[in-house]
Amino acid sequence: MTTRSSGAVVLAAALSATLAAQTPIYKAPRTPDGHPDLQGFWTNSTYVPLERPAGVTKEFYTQEEMAAIIKRAATNETKQTTPGTTEDVHYDFSQFGLDRSQSTLTRNLRTSLIVDPPDGKLPPMTPEAIKREAEKAEAAKKVGRWDSAQSNQLDDRCLIMVGSGPPMMDAAYNSNYHIVQSRDYVMILVEMIHDARLIPLDGRPAPPSNIRQWMGVSSGRWDGDTLVVETTNLNGKNPFRGSTENMHVTERFTRVADDVIRYRFTVEDKSTWTRPWTGETPMQKTSGPLFEHACHEGNYGLYNTLVGARLEEKQAAERASKTK
Repeated sequence: MTTRSSGAVVLAAALSATLAAQTPIYKAPRTPDGHPDLQGFWTNSTYVPLERPAGVTKEFYTQEEMAAIIKRAATNETKQTTPGTTEDVHYDFSQFGLDRSQSTLTRNLRTSLIVDPPDGKLPPMTPEAIKREAEKAEAAKKVGRWDSAQSNQLDDRCLIMVGSGPPMMDAAYNSNYHIVQSRDYVMILVEMIHDARLIPLDGRPAPPSNIRQWMGVSSGRWDGDTLVVETTNLNGKNPFRGSTENMHVTERFTRVADDVIRYRFTVEDKSTWTRPWTGETPMQKTSGPLFEHACHEGNYGLYNTLVGARLEEKQAAERASKTK
Protein backbone atom coordinates (compact mmCIF):
# COMPACT_ATOMS: atom_id res chain seq x y z
CA MET A 1 0.00 0.00 0.00
CA THR A 2 1.40 3.41 -0.88
CA THR A 3 1.82 6.18 1.67
CA ARG A 4 -0.82 8.20 -0.17
CA SER A 5 -3.46 5.43 -0.13
CA SER A 6 -2.61 4.56 3.47
CA GLY A 7 -3.21 8.15 4.45
CA ALA A 8 -6.57 8.14 2.69
CA VAL A 9 -7.64 5.06 4.64
CA VAL A 10 -6.62 6.68 7.92
CA LEU A 11 -8.49 9.88 7.01
CA ALA A 12 -11.63 7.93 6.05
CA ALA A 13 -11.51 6.03 9.34
CA ALA A 14 -11.09 9.25 11.26
CA LEU A 15 -14.04 10.87 9.46
CA SER A 16 -16.18 7.80 10.11
CA ALA A 17 -15.32 7.87 13.81
CA THR A 18 -16.07 11.59 13.97
CA LEU A 19 -19.47 11.15 12.31
CA ALA A 20 -20.31 8.25 14.63
CA ALA A 21 -19.41 10.37 17.63
CA GLN A 22 -21.63 13.20 16.37
CA THR A 23 -24.61 10.86 15.80
CA PRO A 24 -26.63 10.78 19.02
CA ILE A 25 -27.59 7.32 20.27
CA TYR A 26 -31.24 7.27 21.32
CA LYS A 27 -31.75 6.65 25.00
CA ALA A 28 -35.23 5.42 25.77
CA PRO A 29 -37.00 6.78 28.86
CA ARG A 30 -36.89 4.38 31.80
CA THR A 31 -39.42 2.96 34.21
CA PRO A 32 -38.65 3.00 37.96
CA ASP A 33 -37.18 -0.51 37.67
CA GLY A 34 -34.65 0.72 35.08
CA HIS A 35 -36.00 -0.86 31.87
CA PRO A 36 -36.99 1.04 28.70
CA ASP A 37 -40.47 2.52 28.99
CA LEU A 38 -42.69 1.06 26.26
CA GLN A 39 -45.90 2.43 27.73
CA GLY A 40 -48.43 4.44 25.81
CA PHE A 41 -50.62 4.18 22.74
CA TRP A 42 -49.15 2.76 19.53
CA THR A 43 -50.33 1.80 16.05
CA ASN A 44 -49.02 -0.63 13.45
CA SER A 45 -51.34 0.67 10.72
CA THR A 46 -49.59 0.25 7.38
CA TYR A 47 -50.06 -0.27 3.66
CA VAL A 48 -47.01 -2.55 3.55
CA PRO A 49 -48.09 -6.17 2.87
CA LEU A 50 -46.70 -9.14 4.75
CA GLU A 51 -45.23 -10.60 1.53
CA ARG A 52 -43.46 -8.69 -1.23
CA PRO A 53 -45.78 -8.11 -4.21
CA ALA A 54 -45.18 -9.96 -7.45
CA GLY A 55 -42.79 -8.12 -9.74
CA VAL A 56 -41.17 -6.12 -6.93
CA THR A 57 -37.53 -7.11 -6.47
CA LYS A 58 -36.20 -4.47 -4.08
CA GLU A 59 -36.38 -4.26 -0.31
CA PHE A 60 -37.38 -0.60 -0.03
CA TYR A 61 -39.51 1.85 -2.01
CA THR A 62 -38.46 5.44 -2.49
CA GLN A 63 -40.32 8.16 -0.60
CA GLU A 64 -42.06 9.12 -3.85
CA GLU A 65 -43.10 5.55 -4.63
CA MET A 66 -44.56 5.02 -1.16
CA ALA A 67 -46.40 8.35 -1.31
CA ALA A 68 -48.02 7.23 -4.57
CA ILE A 69 -49.01 3.86 -3.04
CA ILE A 70 -50.61 5.58 -0.04
CA LYS A 71 -52.45 8.07 -2.24
CA ARG A 72 -53.79 5.30 -4.46
CA ALA A 73 -54.94 3.20 -1.50
CA ALA A 74 -56.55 6.17 0.27
CA THR A 75 -58.46 7.02 -2.90
CA ASN A 76 -59.83 3.48 -3.13
CA GLU A 77 -60.82 3.47 0.53
CA THR A 78 -62.65 6.80 0.43
CA LYS A 79 -64.56 6.36 -2.83
CA GLN A 80 -68.32 5.96 -2.65
CA THR A 81 -69.46 2.36 -2.77
CA THR A 82 -72.17 1.11 -5.11
CA PRO A 83 -75.51 1.00 -3.25
CA GLY A 84 -76.69 -2.52 -2.47
CA THR A 85 -73.31 -4.19 -2.85
CA THR A 86 -71.53 -6.13 -0.11
CA GLU A 87 -69.03 -3.31 0.29
CA ASP A 88 -71.86 -0.80 0.71
CA VAL A 89 -73.69 -2.85 3.34
CA HIS A 90 -70.58 -4.10 5.17
CA TYR A 91 -69.52 -0.51 5.77
CA ASP A 92 -66.57 -1.24 8.07
CA PHE A 93 -64.66 -2.56 5.04
CA SER A 94 -65.49 0.45 2.89
CA GLN A 95 -65.09 4.19 3.24
CA PHE A 96 -66.44 4.24 6.82
CA GLY A 97 -63.75 2.20 8.50
CA LEU A 98 -60.88 1.90 6.07
CA ASP A 99 -60.15 5.56 5.40
CA ARG A 100 -56.68 5.86 6.88
CA SER A 101 -55.76 9.00 4.95
CA GLN A 102 -56.15 11.16 8.06
CA SER A 103 -55.00 8.65 10.66
CA THR A 104 -51.52 7.82 11.87
CA LEU A 105 -49.66 5.53 9.51
CA THR A 106 -46.36 3.94 10.41
CA ARG A 107 -43.42 5.39 8.49
CA ASN A 108 -42.16 2.35 6.62
CA LEU A 109 -40.64 2.17 3.13
CA ARG A 110 -40.28 -1.61 3.09
CA THR A 111 -41.84 -3.50 0.21
CA SER A 112 -42.81 -6.31 2.61
CA LEU A 113 -42.97 -6.86 6.34
CA ILE A 114 -41.01 -10.09 5.85
CA VAL A 115 -37.28 -9.37 6.07
CA ASP A 116 -36.08 -12.98 6.09
CA PRO A 117 -36.12 -14.84 3.71
CA PRO A 118 -34.51 -12.01 1.71
CA ASP A 119 -37.05 -12.34 -1.12
CA GLY A 120 -39.76 -11.07 1.22
CA LYS A 121 -41.88 -14.19 0.78
CA LEU A 122 -43.06 -16.87 3.18
CA PRO A 123 -40.87 -19.98 3.04
CA PRO A 124 -42.19 -23.02 1.17
CA MET A 125 -44.76 -25.12 3.00
CA THR A 126 -43.91 -28.63 4.10
CA PRO A 127 -45.58 -31.57 2.27
CA GLU A 128 -47.62 -32.12 5.44
CA ALA A 129 -48.92 -28.54 5.34
CA ILE A 130 -49.70 -28.65 1.62
CA LYS A 131 -51.79 -31.79 2.15
CA ARG A 132 -53.51 -30.25 5.19
CA GLU A 133 -54.42 -27.03 3.35
CA ALA A 134 -55.75 -28.98 0.36
CA GLU A 135 -57.99 -31.02 2.66
CA LYS A 136 -59.26 -27.83 4.31
CA ALA A 137 -60.06 -26.28 0.93
CA GLU A 138 -61.92 -29.41 -0.15
CA ALA A 139 -63.91 -29.50 3.09
CA ALA A 140 -64.80 -25.81 2.71
CA LYS A 141 -66.45 -26.53 -0.65
CA LYS A 142 -68.95 -28.81 1.07
CA VAL A 143 -69.98 -26.25 3.68
CA GLY A 144 -71.25 -22.83 2.63
CA ARG A 145 -69.99 -19.81 4.53
CA TRP A 146 -73.56 -18.81 5.37
CA ASP A 147 -74.80 -22.29 6.31
CA SER A 148 -74.29 -21.66 10.02
CA ALA A 149 -72.62 -19.38 12.51
CA GLN A 150 -69.83 -21.94 12.91
CA SER A 151 -69.05 -21.96 9.19
CA ASN A 152 -68.42 -18.22 9.22
CA GLN A 153 -64.91 -16.87 9.51
CA LEU A 154 -63.57 -16.05 12.98
CA ASP A 155 -63.63 -12.30 12.38
CA ASP A 156 -67.27 -12.52 11.19
CA ARG A 157 -68.03 -14.09 14.57
CA CYS A 158 -65.95 -11.48 16.42
CA LEU A 159 -63.87 -14.15 18.13
CA ILE A 160 -60.38 -12.95 17.21
CA MET A 161 -58.64 -10.94 14.51
CA VAL A 162 -55.12 -10.58 13.18
CA GLY A 163 -54.36 -7.56 15.35
CA SER A 164 -54.30 -9.72 18.47
CA GLY A 165 -51.48 -11.95 17.29
CA PRO A 166 -48.96 -13.12 17.88
CA PRO A 167 -47.56 -11.96 15.58
CA MET A 168 -49.52 -8.71 15.80
CA MET A 169 -50.55 -7.64 12.29
CA ASP A 170 -52.19 -4.51 10.93
CA ALA A 171 -55.93 -5.15 11.25
CA ALA A 172 -56.87 -2.72 8.42
CA TYR A 173 -58.66 -0.52 10.94
CA ASN A 174 -58.55 -0.17 14.74
CA SER A 175 -54.87 -1.12 14.48
CA ASN A 176 -54.02 0.41 17.84
CA TYR A 177 -52.51 -0.86 21.08
CA HIS A 178 -52.19 0.32 24.66
CA ILE A 179 -49.07 -0.93 26.44
CA VAL A 180 -48.94 -0.84 30.25
CA GLN A 181 -45.76 -1.95 31.99
CA SER A 182 -44.67 -2.86 35.50
CA ARG A 183 -41.67 -4.62 36.98
CA ASP A 184 -43.34 -8.04 36.71
CA TYR A 185 -45.72 -7.78 33.76
CA VAL A 186 -46.34 -6.11 30.42
CA MET A 187 -49.95 -5.79 29.26
CA ILE A 188 -50.83 -5.13 25.63
CA LEU A 189 -54.45 -4.12 25.08
CA VAL A 190 -55.51 -4.67 21.47
CA GLU A 191 -58.14 -2.25 20.19
CA MET A 192 -59.66 -4.71 17.71
CA ILE A 193 -61.92 -7.08 19.70
CA HIS A 194 -60.35 -5.57 22.88
CA ASP A 195 -58.15 -8.60 23.54
CA ALA A 196 -55.56 -8.17 26.29
CA ARG A 197 -52.20 -9.95 26.34
CA LEU A 198 -50.80 -10.30 29.86
CA ILE A 199 -47.09 -11.12 29.62
CA PRO A 200 -45.21 -12.16 32.80
CA LEU A 201 -41.53 -11.22 33.08
CA ASP A 202 -40.49 -13.66 35.80
CA GLY A 203 -39.10 -16.35 33.50
CA ARG A 204 -41.74 -18.93 34.33
CA PRO A 205 -41.73 -22.03 32.10
CA ALA A 206 -44.45 -22.69 29.58
CA PRO A 207 -47.39 -24.70 30.94
CA PRO A 208 -48.01 -28.32 29.89
CA SER A 209 -48.82 -28.89 26.24
CA ASN A 210 -52.47 -29.71 27.02
CA ILE A 211 -53.06 -26.09 28.14
CA ARG A 212 -53.70 -24.04 25.00
CA GLN A 213 -55.21 -20.64 24.30
CA TRP A 214 -56.33 -18.54 21.34
CA MET A 215 -53.32 -16.20 21.63
CA GLY A 216 -51.10 -18.86 23.16
CA VAL A 217 -49.14 -18.47 26.39
CA SER A 218 -46.54 -15.69 26.40
CA SER A 219 -43.49 -15.15 28.59
CA GLY A 220 -41.26 -12.08 28.46
CA ARG A 221 -37.70 -11.17 29.39
CA TRP A 222 -35.36 -8.25 28.86
CA ASP A 223 -32.42 -8.62 26.48
CA GLY A 224 -30.60 -5.36 27.08
CA ASP A 225 -33.05 -2.66 25.98
CA THR A 226 -35.26 -5.07 24.04
CA LEU A 227 -38.32 -6.81 25.42
CA VAL A 228 -38.34 -10.38 24.11
CA VAL A 229 -41.64 -12.27 24.21
CA GLU A 230 -41.85 -16.01 23.52
CA THR A 231 -45.27 -17.50 22.75
CA THR A 232 -46.21 -21.18 22.58
CA ASN A 233 -49.27 -23.28 23.53
CA LEU A 234 -51.57 -21.93 20.83
CA ASN A 235 -54.82 -23.82 20.32
CA GLY A 236 -54.54 -23.89 16.53
CA LYS A 237 -58.08 -22.53 16.06
CA ASN A 238 -56.72 -19.21 14.81
CA PRO A 239 -54.14 -20.31 12.22
CA PHE A 240 -51.78 -17.70 10.85
CA ARG A 241 -51.17 -18.31 7.15
CA GLY A 242 -51.80 -22.02 7.62
CA SER A 243 -49.93 -22.45 10.91
CA THR A 244 -50.76 -25.09 13.51
CA GLU A 245 -50.87 -25.25 17.29
CA ASN A 246 -47.13 -25.97 17.10
CA MET A 247 -46.32 -22.42 16.02
CA HIS A 248 -43.67 -20.67 18.13
CA VAL A 249 -43.45 -16.87 17.91
CA THR A 250 -40.59 -14.74 19.23
CA GLU A 251 -41.38 -11.01 19.36
CA ARG A 252 -38.85 -8.25 20.03
CA PHE A 253 -39.97 -4.76 21.11
CA THR A 254 -37.27 -2.07 20.98
CA ARG A 255 -38.00 1.61 21.51
CA VAL A 256 -35.80 3.38 18.95
CA ALA A 257 -37.28 6.89 19.19
CA ASP A 258 -39.72 8.85 21.30
CA ASP A 259 -42.47 7.96 18.85
CA VAL A 260 -41.34 4.59 17.44
CA ILE A 261 -41.06 1.01 18.73
CA ARG A 262 -39.35 -1.43 16.37
CA TYR A 263 -41.44 -4.59 16.37
CA ARG A 264 -39.62 -7.65 15.04
CA PHE A 265 -41.02 -11.16 15.10
CA THR A 266 -39.79 -14.61 14.14
CA VAL A 267 -42.24 -17.41 13.41
CA GLU A 268 -41.37 -21.09 13.51
CA ASP A 269 -43.69 -24.00 12.81
CA LYS A 270 -42.05 -27.17 11.55
CA SER A 271 -45.51 -28.54 10.79
CA THR A 272 -46.10 -25.73 8.28
CA TRP A 273 -42.92 -24.13 6.87
CA THR A 274 -39.58 -25.55 5.84
CA ARG A 275 -37.71 -22.90 7.85
CA PRO A 276 -38.37 -20.08 10.35
CA TRP A 277 -39.12 -16.62 8.94
CA THR A 278 -38.90 -13.07 10.30
CA GLY A 279 -40.86 -9.86 9.85
CA GLU A 280 -40.40 -6.31 11.05
CA THR A 281 -42.53 -3.18 11.26
CA PRO A 282 -42.45 0.04 13.25
CA MET A 283 -45.14 0.79 15.81
CA GLN A 284 -45.89 4.51 15.69
CA LYS A 285 -46.95 6.52 18.72
CA THR A 286 -50.56 7.63 18.51
CA SER A 287 -53.13 9.31 20.72
CA GLY A 288 -55.39 7.58 23.21
CA PRO A 289 -57.46 6.45 24.90
CA LEU A 290 -58.71 3.34 23.15
CA PHE A 291 -62.46 3.00 23.08
CA GLU A 292 -64.07 -0.40 23.56
CA HIS A 293 -64.51 -2.19 20.26
CA ALA A 294 -67.94 -3.80 20.76
CA CYS A 295 -68.10 -6.09 17.75
CA HIS A 296 -71.22 -8.24 18.20
CA GLU A 297 -72.41 -7.03 21.58
CA GLY A 298 -75.95 -5.86 20.83
CA ASN A 299 -75.27 -6.40 17.12
CA TYR A 300 -77.56 -8.69 15.18
CA GLY A 301 -75.42 -8.66 12.02
CA LEU A 302 -74.48 -12.34 12.03
CA TYR A 303 -78.03 -13.42 12.90
CA ASN A 304 -79.50 -11.22 10.15
CA THR A 305 -76.96 -12.52 7.63
CA LEU A 306 -78.02 -16.11 8.32
CA VAL A 307 -81.70 -15.17 8.20
CA GLY A 308 -81.07 -13.53 4.81
CA ALA A 309 -79.29 -16.65 3.55
CA ARG A 310 -82.21 -18.87 4.60
CA LEU A 311 -84.64 -16.49 2.86
CA GLU A 312 -82.62 -16.61 -0.35
CA GLU A 313 -82.60 -20.42 -0.19
CA LYS A 314 -86.37 -20.47 0.33
CA GLN A 315 -86.96 -18.12 -2.60
CA ALA A 316 -84.66 -20.18 -4.83
CA ALA A 317 -86.53 -23.37 -3.91
CA GLU A 318 -89.88 -21.71 -4.69
CA ARG A 319 -88.64 -20.56 -8.09
CA ALA A 320 -87.34 -24.04 -8.83
CA SER A 321 -90.65 -25.66 -7.93
CA LYS A 322 -92.52 -23.33 -10.28
CA THR A 323 -90.38 -24.29 -13.24
CA LYS A 324 -91.12 -28.01 -12.85
